[in-house]
Amino acid sequence: MKFRTLFLGALAAAVGVTGIAVSKAAYAAEQFIPMLVYRTGPYAPSGIPVANGFRDYYTLVNKRDGGINGVTITFEECETKYNTKVGVECYEKLKNKGPTGASLVNPYSTGITYQLIPKSEVDKVPILSMGYGRTSAADGRVFKWVFNFPMTYWSQASAVIKYISRQVGGYDKLQGKKIAHVYHNSAYGKEANPTLVALAKRYGYKLTLLAVDHPGQEQKATWLQIRRLKPDFVFMSGWGVMNSVAIKEAAAINFPMDRFIGNWWSGTDADVIPAGKGSIGYKSTTFHSAGTGFKLHDDIVKYVYGGDKAKALSNNMGEVLYNRGMVNAMFGVEAIRTAMGKYGNKSMTGEQVRWGLENLNVDKARLKALGMEGFTRGVKISCADHESGGSLRIQQWDGAKWNFVSDWLSPMRDIVRPMIEKDAAMFAKENNITPRDC
Repeated sequence: MKFRTLFLGALAAAVGVTGIAVSKAAYAAEQFIPMLVYRTGPYAPSGIPVANGFRDYYTLVNKRDGGINGVTITFEECETKYNTKVGVECYEKLKNKGPTGASLVNPYSTGITYQLIPKSEVDKVPILSMGYGRTSAADGRVFKWVFNFPMTYWSQASAVIKYISRQVGGYDKLQGKKIAHVYHNSAYGKEANPTLVALAKRYGYKLTLLAVDHPGQEQKATWLQIRRLKPDFVFMSGWGVMNSVAIKEAAAINFPMDRFIGNWWSGTDADVIPAGKGSIGYKSTTFHSAGTGFKLHDDIVKYVYGGDKAKALSNNMGEVLYNRGMVNAMFGVEAIRTAMGKYGNKSMTGEQVRWGLENLNVDKARLKALGMEGFTRGVKISCADHESGGSLRIQQWDGAKWNFVSDWLSPMRDIVRPMIEKDAAMFAKENNITPRDC
């Protein structure tokens, strides 16, 4: 297993894949953040831009701001290859590094997240599984150490059904419609199924669940089924190479791309470009913008890449998953900053950062100050709600870029939140957990 140490005191660590180690004595104070990445393997096309987004944002905070309130961010990459067992090993390797141990962990894998949930409370390392992981962890009364804002998979699925209902003329028009869910045959891919099943019972659409085995390079049988089924809409929960293969297969059977909707892990540049013109019209969910038209990106070019925009672009700046990595890193940094507001400008422990996450309030004014006005929506987290009640938009690929084709869509919280609480209560009972009184 290869570990990279990337201590962000030097520009070389910011823009290179291989990093340099810097002595702890070089900094008056450090805030260590482990990075579980997958730059190799079948999921590398998705993993690389995410990792670069994290790396560049941490570098930006160090170079532009002098760290978080004067505390330098340091981090170390560990290659997981999107493998759950290796991901847990990476976590164990990195959790005690830095002056106060890991601030928080971003597993970037639902499978790894599930395995780390029981460890988080013992180790006192909060998990930020932004838009992935165990949905019922949104109930902070049971899952004190897990945060999955701005939305969960169940909320996302409900918002997609809301969008489809608008496409067909209302919820009543969903009756008898055929919807297929093509999903990665993993804990991640299966997450949306309970919501889709519940909503099918409520609105009367006919749901077909089609699993695609890892890594997803062979899907001909799946799309032959879809050709026979002739669904009105296809929703996809894919990842890595599975997404581009699915889009190419859909194009091959002439499935209407404007009725093919990927989740927010199935809507990146690497997913659509391989299909060429065949991908035009494909849609996906998102909770932030694509592209580089924000002050944040200007700052990245200036401070991280020394004004070299071409180099910034070659490192995926502006791609969907790069931008998502930056959003994720921003929320983590702001949680640490929030914790410092209570505990002082010094290295925060994982327990202190957990308090920062649970009291996180990133509003419009703060986003503007960060150069992210209009880039994403803010969040406000509470003891009971670790999801924040966020919303999403639908974006569509025009052959060259992503364009928004919907307004912000809120989830069906009246349906989803009771499901979350029921599942969390079952988890609490099975694990002898007494829910907190929030």
